[in-house]
Amino acid sequence: MPVGIEAWVTQIPPVTRAWLVLSVLTSLAVQCQLVTPLQLYFSFKAAFTNTQPWRAFTTFFYFGGISLDFVFHMFFFMRYSRMLEESSFANRKADYVWMLFLSSLMLLALSPLVNLPFLSSPLAFVPIYLWSRRHPSTPISLFGLVTITAPYLPLALVGLAWILNGTWRAAAGDLLGCAVGHVGWFMQDVWAREMVGGPTILSEAPEALKRLLGDV
Repeated sequence: MPVGIEAWVTQIPPVTRAWLVLSVLTSLAVQCQLVTPLQLYFSFKAAFTNTQPWRAFTTFFYFGGISLDFVFHMFFFMRYSRMLEESSFANRKADYVWMLFLSSLMLLALSPLVNLPFLSSPLAFVPIYLWSRRHPSTPISLFGLVTITAPYLPLALVGLAWILNGTWRAAAGDLLGCAVGHVGWFMQDVWAREMVGGPTILSEAPEALKRLLGDV
């Protein structure tokens, strides 16, 4: 069994794999009471006024305790992040990391508007949204019950998250992720390609990051 799990994990592209492992380890650490959610959440006051900058990092890796909602987010996040990394970002680790980094900055800046202490779910929706826009005609089967085309996938997942959590707050975070994902899609697929005619700092990673991650 461990061999099978190890083989499955190593087949996941590197950026998605690192993201998945950090998220699972964070939730397990909370489940085992090694840390508490109060030590992980993000707020500008806690992170910067109280000099606890790690909160700007840990907020993106805590998806809540081990539960049905946790499994739901892990499954869809890993599935579509993996497909995006294997297609649009194949052999472009730095560009994928850069896109996620810029999305994280936007989410941190916008978080006070919706009062979200954890930004893991909104960030997970960014690659889901981007993949759905780049595969507009792909049919998606939701649990074998209904088939939709890819552009409707983010909204369908927002609705499912709302049902599972029974509160609008979960949907608000996912909708924020969709909004940030739309900005990322616009900057990469519309602005850079159709308006500027080439890559910009908002659509392509700096050379230093490419060298660091071995892309050049």
